[in-house]
Amino acid sequence: MTKAYKNYVNGEWKLSEESIEIFAPATGESLGTVPAMTTAEVDEVYAKAKAAQPAWRALSYVERAAYLHKVADILVRDAEKIGAVLSKEIAKGYKSAVSEVIRTAEIINYAAEEGLRMEGEVLEGGSFEAASKNKIAIVRREPVGLVLAISPFNYPINLAGSKIAPALISGNVVALKPPTQGSISGLLLAEAFAEAGLPAGVFNTITGRGSVIGDYIVEHEAVNFINFTGSTPIGERIGKLAGMRPIMLELGGKDSAIVLEDADLDLTAKNIIAGAFGYSGQRCTAVKRVLVMDSVADELVEKIRQQVLDLTIGNPEDDADITPLIDKNAADFVEGLINDASDKGAEALTEIKREGNLICPVLFDKVTTDMRLAWEEPFGPVLPIIRVKSVEEAIEISNKSEYGLQASVFTNNFPLAFKIASQLEVGTVHINNKTQRGTDNFPFLGAKKSGAGVQGVKYSIEAMTSVKSVVFDIAK
Repeated sequence: MTKAYKNYVNGEWKLSEESIEIFAPATGESLGTVPAMTTAEVDEVYAKAKAAQPAWRALSYVERAAYLHKVADILVRDAEKIGAVLSKEIAKGYKSAVSEVIRTAEIINYAAEEGLRMEGEVLEGGSFEAASKNKIAIVRREPVGLVLAISPFNYPINLAGSKIAPALISGNVVALKPPTQGSISGLLLAEAFAEAGLPAGVFNTITGRGSVIGDYIVEHEAVNFINFTGSTPIGERIGKLAGMRPIMLELGGKDSAIVLEDADLDLTAKNIIAGAFGYSGQRCTAVKRVLVMDSVADELVEKIRQQVLDLTIGNPEDDADITPLIDKNAADFVEGLINDASDKGAEALTEIKREGNLICPVLFDKVTTDMRLAWEEPFGPVLPIIRVKSVEEAIEISNKSEYGLQASVFTNNFPLAFKIASQLEVGTVHINNKTQRGTDNFPFLGAKKSGAGVQGVKYSIEAMTSVKSVVFDIAK
């Protein structure tokens, strides 16, 4: 009999009348069930959280930080146990799954420390009126209230922790909605917060069917801030449902790797492989297309092809490079992109092969801009090579995307690299490195349909707090 996992609500573990069974993508094995909450149960979560917020807000940063450090210690202690479940639930290599838990602990510790560094300011009046020199403003940051944190399947623990910790250290209370495929991992993360002894209601979880509670949890009037990572269509819907409330959205990407004639092609190929095929390409920051100067394309493509052939294919417990995708729908979508590219004349340099949710890595050369693969985000192990004749053409193709998350530029001409970076319509440009999220003290953001708001621990704390100014006249 599979384990029935429970939601953490107001300091208690609770089941619901209905449940959702979670299966391993790689094997079809049942991993357990999670509660399918009703809207009434969501009301209870939010009511308890709101009631807990004044006391949590009243604690000092030092007191809140102590709780977070305990959570981090527990995660480090249990990293292998949690990682084993995470690996099965989302078909991620075991070592990568354990690393995700450890990194989450590091983020939580960093958020606790960053909270201690938060500063207010005292401002003297300006010169807009004669008496303004006698006015002083005390400016401080205050929590926004209840934060709804919605994490994605590909990093259900890490991208939950990166939302939860900055919210909590700021004095907010949190309701975590993990992804359906990733719910068990999210509830294991909740166990660490429960063991750390946070006051009841400060941290809570919500699991359930999107058709029942998906819109409800977002548009609920109790929610003060929505922090979401996931697909662009869902992010756009959340934006509409949120109305006037602040949001932070981390959405899709079509990250380009622009390769110039003078690039170190060995370094470039190594980074492109790691960027494109890590976790089977199921990352918003994955390298999703290579824009290479035609004069060096043949040499680069061959170096990439040889490394694609060296990728291991199998199950997550074996730490294979390429593992089954998260579900059949994801695999079907990737297969559709592959077929479209093949039908329109792209040259497949590796075998096109699918077994269930497992898609073997595919490298396409001579992809053209009339192919879906040039523009759509596959979220799978397929990489298109687009040959270009100039830097201007590479920039133009990169910027035509509806997305604007990240890009890479590979060259030894650093003034030119910075010039290109200034023209790319993305949140982050990496020079001679793969597109990637870290480090967590850096800002992380997307332009266009890749997101809204700025993440990174310090920036997340600022986003989930509001500025209050108290002004008084020292002459009276």
